[in-house]
Amino acid sequence: MGISSLIFSLLTLFLLTHPPLVCGNAELRALIDIKASLDPENTFLSTWTVSGDPCDGSFEGVACNDKGQVANISLQSKGLTGKVSPAISGLKHLTGLYLHYNSLYGEIPREISNLTELSDLYLNVNNLSGNIPPELGNMDSLQGYGARLLYLYSFLSYSSTSRFFSLLNSFLQLCYNQLTGSIPTQLGSLKNLSVLALQYNQLTGAIPARLGDLGMLMRLDLSFNRLFGSIPTRLADAPLLEVLDVRNNTLSGNVPPALKRLVEGFQYENNTRLCGVGFSALRACSALDHSNPNRPEPYQSGTTSISTRDIPDTANLKSNCSKSRCSNSSKTPQASVIIGVIVVTIALSAIGVLTFSQYRRRKQKLRSAFDISDNHVSTDQVVEVYRKNGSPLVSLEYSKGWDPFADGRNFGGFSQEALQSYRFNLEEVESATQYFAGKNLLGRSNFSAIYRGILRDGSFVAIKSITKTSCKSEEDEFLKGLNILATLSHENLVRLRGFCCSKGRGECFLIYDFIPNGNLLYYLDLKEGDNRVLEWSTRVSIINGIAKGIEYLHGCTVNKPALVHQNISAGKVLIDQRFKPLLSDSGLHKLLTNDIVFSALKACAAMGYLAPEYTTTGRFTEKSDIYAFGVLVFQILSGKRKLTSSIRVASESCRFPDFIDKNLHGRFSEYEAAKLAKVALTCTHESPEKRPSMEAIIQELGYCLICSIAALNTIGYESIS
Repeated sequence: MGISSLIFSLLTLFLLTHPPLVCGNAELRALIDIKASLDPENTFLSTWTVSGDPCDGSFEGVACNDKGQVANISLQSKGLTGKVSPAISGLKHLTGLYLHYNSLYGEIPREISNLTELSDLYLNVNNLSGNIPPELGNMDSLQGYGARLLYLYSFLSYSSTSRFFSLLNSFLQLCYNQLTGSIPTQLGSLKNLSVLALQYNQLTGAIPARLGDLGMLMRLDLSFNRLFGSIPTRLADAPLLEVLDVRNNTLSGNVPPALKRLVEGFQYENNTRLCGVGFSALRACSALDHSNPNRPEPYQSGTTSISTRDIPDTANLKSNCSKSRCSNSSKTPQASVIIGVIVVTIALSAIGVLTFSQYRRRKQKLRSAFDISDNHVSTDQVVEVYRKNGSPLVSLEYSKGWDPFADGRNFGGFSQEALQSYRFNLEEVESATQYFAGKNLLGRSNFSAIYRGILRDGSFVAIKSITKTSCKSEEDEFLKGLNILATLSHENLVRLRGFCCSKGRGECFLIYDFIPNGNLLYYLDLKEGDNRVLEWSTRVSIINGIAKGIEYLHGCTVNKPALVHQNISAGKVLIDQRFKPLLSDSGLHKLLTNDIVFSALKACAAMGYLAPEYTTTGRFTEKSDIYAFGVLVFQILSGKRKLTSSIRVASESCRFPDFIDKNLHGRFSEYEAAKLAKVALTCTHESPEKRPSMEAIIQELGYCLICSIAALNTIGYESIS
């Protein structure tokens, strides 16, 4: 027995160190079949050709490992409109499949479960339908074991245990599709799954209690489905769970008290039949709530109703198996334990021999390449280790983020050292926004979304998410735009804290200081008696601050290239806790495609901020910014968003009651009002040549202030503070 075990161990070791060669033609044929299904019109994957080499970099979105085997397919946000082909199973060494942010339809092929090394599966934000294949629960790689264990074993001396296990985690993203049926209980076998995202589908049935067995599960999002029944107690006891989102389902019954530890990480709104103690938005439970917590809500989808056979096992369901079946099942774990012990023993023996033979050589190589202490390995360093060793994980951007300056490029003289403090990784962004929780959403446009967040240092930030398709396609141009944003620094501009670009999510994130008092629109069109009415001195201060911010952008007072804002409006003027104005989105157009910039101008045109010459020239200049500033001055003086011709006529003749905000009840300086009205009129002159420069405006505003103070001293005018 000992000899046979030794032979088996040596055979296993040989197979691990000398994997069978994969026929390149077989993988090529699989890729061509996949292409025909994903892109039937050959619109986006024209580089995938039968005469090409998938591993020479010519196949868009395809990455290979150091053995010349296809390891990753990254085709997110490519506009794909086909189906996921069962031929995907022909890529035996695939570790990451990223097809999210497309328009794929049809069912998820069960053949994906044959990919024994697949560790990250992203099919979210498509139009996929049908059931979630139960076979996904049988994938060893999604369980966190397999080839990655061997590869990462030698890093235990250089990274902390938590870092090691975070790299073993797996991600299953199927959200924002049209998937139906129940959540397969088999997913409870994916022991190292850390993120399971199934939100915004049409899933029915109960939440499987087996999901509570996922010891590495950190985030579970089941929101916006049609799930019913109770929240399993076993799920609440998942040790690493940080976020559980079950909003907008038809769940019922008593919420497990253990979920109180998640605090705001537990989101349960719009489940009217949930009850519990210690949750602010839940009612106390009654006897009726305990009678049948797993009874489904009545629901009809077309002509098909949900039956009890669609309900997976939950923590509160009692077993009704027969004695024979239960006794048989009790024997199964014993056999599984015996087999498991044998397999683990063989695997550990092979790992031990392999690790011992390569440990010293790899250790020397790693220490010579990086000056790394035992407990201070950054994410970037670990990723770099992968690159040096040709890891098949080289393209796993989602969990690591994307550092656009990692290759040492230097734009505009801005050094790598200076950029160091600006780099954020995706984990920091997700943590700050609580995984982009809906309650943290501040606003959304056709190309971006803004979230409120809290960084690990406790500071509040605003995080702007921009879809990759909205950004400049030329990477150099995009990076130059980031460089411009990073160099802007003025007391009247919102400060950029950092940025993060994730190819895996197909998004870029800009992290700004959070400005608590909203934007200038919040202080316009107010009713009498509203406590938001700005006093006169505050309005004058805001006008001066906006002017100084624009003056800085135009390069009037500093040795920097002039930058035209292009999109100045009341919505872009944020007000801090001291009522100091800060211009937002300065330089943002340097990152965006022309069509996105153009679409963003429609709101400006509707509000009157767009200079009249733009309709004929199609160009932005410093004088077009001046025009928008003049409109802002009129808005601040009048307290109104929409300006009329009568306001302009009244300001020309200094009829103050007709253009000064009536909410001030006459408490303003007529001298300052007349000077500011003149500034607004000259700034909004139809001819750009007649508009003053920002430098001249600043001088005029300063002169206006000095004269106003002198006049006050002369006539004893007492301003309202």
